[in-house]
Amino acid sequence: MEEVCEGKDFSFPSQEENIISFWSEIKAFETQLERTKDLPEYIFYDGPPFATGLPHYGHILAGTIKDIVTRYQTMTGHHVTRRFGWDCHGLPVENEIDKKLGIKRRDEVLKLGIDKYNEECRGIVTRYVEEWEKVVVRVGRWIDFKNDYKTMDLKFMESVWWVFGKLFEKGLVYQGFKVMPYSTGCKTVLSNFEVQQNYKDVPDPEIMVSFPIVDDLHNASFVAWTTTPWTLPSNLALCVNGNFDYIKVRNRYTGKVYIVAECRLSALPIEKPKSTASGSAGDSKTSNSKIKCGKAENLMDSYELLEKVKGNELVNKKYEPLFNYFSEFSDTAFRVVADDYVTDDSGTGIVHCAPAFGEEDYRVCIENKILSKENLIVAVDDDGCFIGKITDFSGRYVKDADKDIIEAVKAKGRLVKSGSFMHSYPFCWRSDTPLIYRAVPSWFIRVEELKEQLLENNKQTYWVPDYVKEKRFHNWLENARDWAVSRSRFWVTPLPVWISDDGEEVIVMDSIAKLEKLSGVKVFDLHRHNIDHITIPSSRGPEFGVLRRVEDVFDCWFESGSMPYAYIHYPFENVELFEKNFPGHFVAEGLDQTRGWFYTLMVLSTALFGKPAFRNLICNGLVLAEDGKKMSKSLKNYPSPMDVINDYGADALRLYLINSPVVRAETLRFKK
Repeated sequence: MEEVCEGKDFSFPSQEENIISFWSEIKAFETQLERTKDLPEYIFYDGPPFATGLPHYGHILAGTIKDIVTRYQTMTGHHVTRRFGWDCHGLPVENEIDKKLGIKRRDEVLKLGIDKYNEECRGIVTRYVEEWEKVVVRVGRWIDFKNDYKTMDLKFMESVWWVFGKLFEKGLVYQGFKVMPYSTGCKTVLSNFEVQQNYKDVPDPEIMVSFPIVDDLHNASFVAWTTTPWTLPSNLALCVNGNFDYIKVRNRYTGKVYIVAECRLSALPIEKPKSTASGSAGDSKTSNSKIKCGKAENLMDSYELLEKVKGNELVNKKYEPLFNYFSEFSDTAFRVVADDYVTDDSGTGIVHCAPAFGEEDYRVCIENKILSKENLIVAVDDDGCFIGKITDFSGRYVKDADKDIIEAVKAKGRLVKSGSFMHSYPFCWRSDTPLIYRAVPSWFIRVEELKEQLLENNKQTYWVPDYVKEKRFHNWLENARDWAVSRSRFWVTPLPVWISDDGEEVIVMDSIAKLEKLSGVKVFDLHRHNIDHITIPSSRGPEFGVLRRVEDVFDCWFESGSMPYAYIHYPFENVELFEKNFPGHFVAEGLDQTRGWFYTLMVLSTALFGKPAFRNLICNGLVLAEDGKKMSKSLKNYPSPMDVINDYGADALRLYLINSPVVRAETLRFKK
C-alpha cells in the first residue's frame, strides 16, 4: 500500500476508503473464508432486517457487535459463515403498496387481484439493497451479500412449511376461535408480542349504563362501567364476582334504584339536593351506616341502602337488553353470571360482557352457556365497521360510532354517568391505528404446554447483559400464551394446510414434493397467487370432493423464528452442517427483540428439538436522538449515518458505539 501521509492533510475517512478498496482488490473476506473452511464451524445467525427502509444507527450498532465477535472467532481458529439476510414479507411491505395504490380495505386487494398485489410487493422488497450494501461495507463489516438469504425465496419458504409440518405432527398446532388484538388498519390479528410495541396515552370515553332487572320488587337496575361503548350493541351478559358484597341503593333525589359492588359505591354519581333539611342529613347517615365506601358523607346524602347480598345470589337474574340486535339469544342470554376475573379496583364491580370483543367475556359466556362457540356472531367486520345486523350503526367504524352509541343509551334513559379518561392503549405498530379485541378463527401453536421447557432452555444460554435474560426474557417466557401464527394477509408464506369442505380431512404439506405428489401440479413458487388454486382429491373418494388450502398466511415472526433452519434449506439440504452445529453459537440484536425474534427463535427450537436456538446472545439498547426522543425521519432529529462517517470515519463511529452503555442494553443519546 502507499505510504500514509501525516499532519493536517491526513483524513481518516479517505484512508478507510483506501483500505476498503484494498480489501476488495485482494478479496480479503472471500480469501479468509476459503482459508478457514476446514476449521471448526462457528455458527452465527444474522437477524434479517426489513428491506423497505434504510439502515440507521441501531443497525450499525448491531452490525458492529456482530462484526467484532465474528472477526474474533475467525482469528481464534474458526470458520465463520456470514450471510446477510432480508425480511421480505409482511405488513411493512404491504403497507408501502397500500399507500402506493391507495388501498384502504381488504376487498380492494381482492378486486385488484392477489397476483397483481403480491407482484407489486415483490417489486419493492429489494429497493434499498444497494444502499444497505454501501453503508454496511463502508462501516467495515465483513459479510456476504452475494450469497444472502431472503424470506421470500422458494427454499426458505419450503423450510418454513417443514417447521409447521413438524409442529402439526407433534400435536402442537390447533385451530380455535380466540379473541385477539386486531388491527383494523392492517386487517389482521396481531400476536401478543406485537401488541406490546406501540402503547400510547390517549383519552377514551367512560360511561356507566343501567340494565333494569326483570321483575324486581324495587325496579332496580344493575350498573356496569365500560370504556368501549361500541361493544354495548353486542352485550349478552353481565358478570359479577361471586365473593363480593353487592348493595341495592335508592337515589334519594331521582328515586332510581341501582345495584353495584359495595366497595364501588363511590363510583356512582353524587347528586346534591336542591335544598337540604337538617333532619334529612341525619336520616341518611342512619340508613347508610353500614356502607363502607370512600366519599361517605356525600354518598350518604345521595343514596339509601335497601339490600345487601353476595355476588353469587345475583347469578341468573335476568335483565332488559340495552339493544334488541341479539333477541334470538333471549332464552340463554341477558342474565347475570359470576367469575373471579371481576375486580374491585375500578368500575362498579359489574362487567358488561360482549363475547366477541373480550377474551374473558368470551370465556365466561361460553362456560356459562350464554351461547356456544358455533353460534358466536362477530358484529364487526374486517375493516372495523359494524355489520348489517347492527342496523342503527351499520357500516360505521366502531371508534367513530362511540358518541352516537352513548347518545342512543342516553335517549333510552339508561345512561347513569359519562366522561372521559386518559389511559395507556395499544395501537398497531404498523398502521398506527387503535387496536380492538375481536374474535377471529386462528391457527395456534401450543406455547403454554412448552412453558417449563422454555424456562429450562433459557437457563442454558449466556446473555450480555445477564439481567435481560434473568428478568425481562424470563418473565416474558413465564407468561407465554399460545401463539396465533396465522394472519389474513397476502404477501407472506401461506399456511400449508389443505382442508375438505366438510372439515373432516386435513393435510399439512411439509414439502413441495408432497404437494406436487398429492395434487399432480408442478410448483415453482409458494406465494398465495401461485398455489391457492391447487386442490387435492379426497382420499375418501370423488364423492367427497377436493381439499382446498385455507386462506391464511403466516405471521412473519414465524418465518424469522424459522431462520436457523430455513436459511440453509434444512432438512432438504445441509443436514450434517445443521445437526453438528445446533444450537447456533451467537446472535445479537436490540432489546426490543426479547419479545420478538429472540422469543420466536426459542419457541420454535424448543418445540422442534427441545433445545434453545442459540448459545450466546448480546442484547444492545436503543440509540436515541440527542434530545432523548426516538430517532425520527419526520422530526429530522439525528444526523445521517453517512454524514458522520464522511466527517469522522467509520472507526470513530464504531468505537463510540461499542464503548457506550448501549452494548449493555442501556439507551444511548447519540451526539455527533
